[in-house]
Amino acid sequence: MSEEIKVQETAAAESVSQDALENVVSLKKGDTVKGTIVKIEDNQAFVSLGYKYDGVIPLRELSAVNLDSVSDAVQVGQEVEAKVVSINDEKESLILSKRQVDSARAWDDLQAKFEKGEVFEVTVADVVKGGLVVDVGVRGFIPASMVERHFVEDFSGYKGRTLRVKVKELDRENNKVILSQKDVLEAEYEEQKQKIMASLEPGQIIEGTVQRLTPFGAFVDIGGVDGLVHVSEIAWQHVAHPADVVSEGQSVKVKVLKVDPSIGKISLSIKAAQPGPWETAAGQFHTGEIVTGVVKRLVSFGAFVEIAPGVEGLVHISQIAHRHIATPHEVLKEGQEVKAKILDFNPAEKRVSLSIKETEEAPAGPERERGPRGGRGSKEETNLPPAESMSFTLGEKFGDKLSKFK
Repeated sequence: MSEEIKVQETAAAESVSQDALENVVSLKKGDTVKGTIVKIEDNQAFVSLGYKYDGVIPLRELSAVNLDSVSDAVQVGQEVEAKVVSINDEKESLILSKRQVDSARAWDDLQAKFEKGEVFEVTVADVVKGGLVVDVGVRGFIPASMVERHFVEDFSGYKGRTLRVKVKELDRENNKVILSQKDVLEAEYEEQKQKIMASLEPGQIIEGTVQRLTPFGAFVDIGGVDGLVHVSEIAWQHVAHPADVVSEGQSVKVKVLKVDPSIGKISLSIKAAQPGPWETAAGQFHTGEIVTGVVKRLVSFGAFVEIAPGVEGLVHISQIAHRHIATPHEVLKEGQEVKAKILDFNPAEKRVSLSIKETEEAPAGPERERGPRGGRGSKEETNLPPAESMSFTLGEKFGDKLSKFK
């Protein structure tokens, strides 16, 4: 190689080195630079900037929220834009901040989203007391009450989840960003609800899923919207609490009772979607049978006994006991199990007549004293002469009506 060529190459190398040095020297605190992540190590990311030495982004300068590791924010090979925080040529140190660049741009972007009511996705970075923290260029907060349409007791499983949110409140001066996923879900729910309500008609039987239970009924999801099954419409028999019969997540058939779009209310019935107790009982019971039942109600004229869920029969007071009773409470109590004979069974009219006394043997009556002619009489009457006794009896019965025969 000639001496001239060597001189040229050396001059070129020195020129490149000088240019790189000048580039570094020309940087100052506050400048924005672009580069590529080339290494992640010791809770910091190394960025190749095309200068004399790489820049370093510490963990705290990667995001507006607390991170567990650098890899939660950037990956090797990723292009980033950062602001120069400090320059130390002696240590060949160039400290950068990605967070500051992201934050400056985020406010303008968030303001535009807020004004348009735009829906966008965020990833939950942390779960804190009172809600969720997300990184939207700045620290964004989703209060617990704005996460879901329903109450959530434990948010521990939300970290790392992607949510769709709207900007609820924006305060740049106080660095405050409030987001809401609930508003997004509510809007979608109402839109879906109107579509479904328009397609529903009373009398329809459809499939649904029990969404949640309350003391007054069960809310059933029927394709993205909820309808209420009142506790009285859950089963044909009495239900103290919906949880006694159905559970959340259970698939059920429901009948549409009423649809009211003006107030957004859908009334459903689980029991109406099933055969009624009287329909089932039609081939189950027959006149003359002895059945076991439970006393459900006592009234002045008798007792109502349930012989199958939703099927009650009346035991008239005259059919409760062989002896005379003034009130059913003398013999029976509510909740008592009894045997009864079916006297009459009419499922079409939903009527059953029962008898308890006919399932029991009649007690032997006390020996009765009889008069001389086989009739009942007092000892005083039997001691009278026959004629006198008869005369007294006829006189008492007919009085002066006998005078016309004289």
